[in-house]
Amino acid sequence: MRTPRKYVVEPQSGCSIRVALGEHIPVDDPDGQQVADLWAIAPRGSIDWVSTDHTRDINEKMFPDVGDSFYSKQSEPLLTLIESSSPGPHDMLFPPCDDALYVRAGFHGHPNCRDNFLKALSREGVTLPIVPDPVNLFQNSPPQPDGRLEVLPSINPPGGYVVLRADEDLLIVVTACSVDFHPTNGSKCTSIEVTISQGQDPLMWGPRSDPALH
Repeated sequence: MRTPRKYVVEPQSGCSIRVALGEHIPVDDPDGQQVADLWAIAPRGSIDWVSTDHTRDINEKMFPDVGDSFYSKQSEPLLTLIESSSPGPHDMLFPPCDDALYVRAGFHGHPNCRDNFLKALSREGVTLPIVPDPVNLFQNSPPQPDGRLEVLPSINPPGGYVVLRADEDLLIVVTACSVDFHPTNGSKCTSIEVTISQGQDPLMWGPRSDPALH
């Protein structure tokens, strides 16, 4: 079995990682309350990527649960959520933060997840015709009773994590959300840790116990 590969996504930055079919992807929030924007791209003959629209439609729910897959724009399962220790939702309603959001808030030239995603793709030599909406891991943004969409402080505790399984060879991009003027990330930005590993499915064999994954 190959040694797990660990990546640290520094605050307000992004990271691109190649993963193979069947590999597991633990995404850890060491300090708690840090949102991680996740994209997955299938760089095959007809390039494809995770679509939150298709995922909501196929799963018939707004937020993913353990056992649910994330589907591509061609309705193919690319990732499956096989474990989550987070008590909160994983948002699939909001786009990545971008320069325009910060300009509206009075911050010019602020780091943002859209630019960090594009920089990560550029390093890989990959281009897409659009910037897809990400899966916003650990983001606490449930619809309110009056229908409003409000981003509340993340309730993910220190060390809260998810584990994903790659359902085909993928390029994933993970950003540590850059919002620091709003309590989205607990009013500060911290790092995210991503591990790529082989192993048995936690759905079948219980919670992960490999110290290399913590």
